[in-house]
Amino acid sequence: MERWMGCAAVLVLAGIVLSGIFAPQLAPMNPFEPNMAIRLQGPTAAHLLGTDALGRDLLSRMLYGGRSAILLSLVSTVLALGIGTIVGVLAGYFGGRTDAVLTMVSNVFQGIPGISFMVAVAGFVGPGAAGLLLALVAGSWAGFSRIVRAEVMGLSAQPYVENLRVLGCSDGRMILRHILPVLGGTLLVLGSLRLGRGVLAIAGLSFLGLGVQPPTPDWSTMISDAMLYYRQAPHLIIVPGAALVLLVGALNTGGKMLRRRFDIHREVRG
Repeated sequence: MERWMGCAAVLVLAGIVLSGIFAPQLAPMNPFEPNMAIRLQGPTAAHLLGTDALGRDLLSRMLYGGRSAILLSLVSTVLALGIGTIVGVLAGYFGGRTDAVLTMVSNVFQGIPGISFMVAVAGFVGPGAAGLLLALVAGSWAGFSRIVRAEVMGLSAQPYVENLRVLGCSDGRMILRHILPVLGGTLLVLGSLRLGRGVLAIAGLSFLGLGVQPPTPDWSTMISDAMLYYRQAPHLIIVPGAALVLLVGALNTGGKMLRRRFDIHREVRG
């Protein structure tokens, strides 16, 4: 059963990613071109998923709409994981005052409610991809740093690390050659688990109007815009909503499989 779920998750992710990459070739119509004469139509032969409030083809907008969610979640996860890894490695390896200062900073960020902090950051910067990206990174790097710090502290106490220090191995070489490679599996699992949560965070912020701005197609924004027409055209909510559920479910399934593969039992919050 688990194997079949993993295969299904891979197929769903591959389908969504490939459809976003090849959206210009796959989209049957221009996703930006309105046609008020056919607004709010249900599925037809000409428009397989119907049309939105401006008469734009929903299938074409769906193919383009997955790009922003995946790309923003991926970039924000890589940036947050990079910052958290740097802070966690420095705090866990050097200890002492360095650890105290960096841990205090990360505790401040982690002590603020995640969604409230992200809304405040995105609202301060302004709606759009830049504000959304900054909010996602600022709201999640501290969770990564806490876990990396604990892992590095455990590695630093290993006999082989002490032996390398005695042999004159420099701190930089120790970190780059003997600490970070060991953390590879942990970082991969943390990043994969964060991707699904990143998509949900993007959906929440976009629903509040702080995400990707129209007319750029985005699944979360499409759901928000369709709230006014949920009785007349429920497909405008059902279609992008189902796509988000499939994407998050596939990402979470993949992350859990990687966690079992590397035998890692820690989780990151935020």
